[in-house]
Amino acid sequence: MSDDAARLDEAAAELLALPPARFTAARNERAAAAGGALGRGIAKLRKPTVAAWAVNLLVDDGQLGEAVELSRALHEAQDDLDAAELARLGRQRRQLVAALARRAADLASEAGTPLSAAVTDAVEKTVNAAVVDATVAAVVLTGRLVAAIDLADLDASALGAAVAGSVPAAAPAPAPPDDLAARRARKAAERAVREAERAQADAEREKAAVDKRLATARERADRLRERVDGLRADLRRAEAEATEAEATVAEHEKTLHDAAAAARDAARALERAEAARDAGADA
Repeated sequence: MSDDAARLDEAAAELLALPPARFTAARNERAAAAGGALGRGIAKLRKPTVAAWAVNLLVDDGQLGEAVELSRALHEAQDDLDAAELARLGRQRRQLVAALARRAADLASEAGTPLSAAVTDAVEKTVNAAVVDATVAAVVLTGRLVAAIDLADLDASALGAAVAGSVPAAAPAPAPPDDLAARRARKAAERAVREAERAQADAEREKAAVDKRLATARERADRLRERVDGLRADLRRAEAEATEAEATVAEHEKTLHDAAAAARDAARALERAEAARDAGADA
């Protein structure tokens, strides 16, 4: 590789780790500063998709490289594993890929660009492709990805277009392992299985505890809801009784008003009768 090609790869890796919103301005500034053929090469770098950028962050974080190495070790040891162990390792790989995709989403959020569900799915497909396919892994681990990769749509031209700068070759297939290497690989695989089983047991215990807390919370919520419904029914009855009592008060007030008026009329009639009597006595 020429010096310019190596410098272009270095510049691409640095620029593609920047948030996509900052990429274009930083690329143009870097191209102008470099000048010449290198500057022209930098100026042609494509802005990464958000999914590709998130995968580049994961590469810089180091965990994707570790996952690829683990996958290779498990692949080398698979001849010594039975079907049940292979199935468990397959589940572990899927869990690992999902965990790495979540880590990429966390890194993206920390960098100020949260990932949508669709972008997270593209990240997970790219991580899975790197873990499963050595050629894809070589491309992804450059940290110069500009587009997500899906094994279902993969071909040589698409792989080359997904990376900025030079396209790396896949790492050579490992030589047949000697007895010591085979034992180490098997131990690594068994350790990975045990760790996955412990993680699953921990997750199941946590789920059981959460289920219990949820059942308790639901029971309390039901009791409180029943109490609220009872209080509301009591309130409705009290309001109806208050309305009825107010109507009774109004009726008694009217009766009292009528009785007072009748009493006043009777008093005036008595006064008139007494005045007439007194007048007749004087005559």
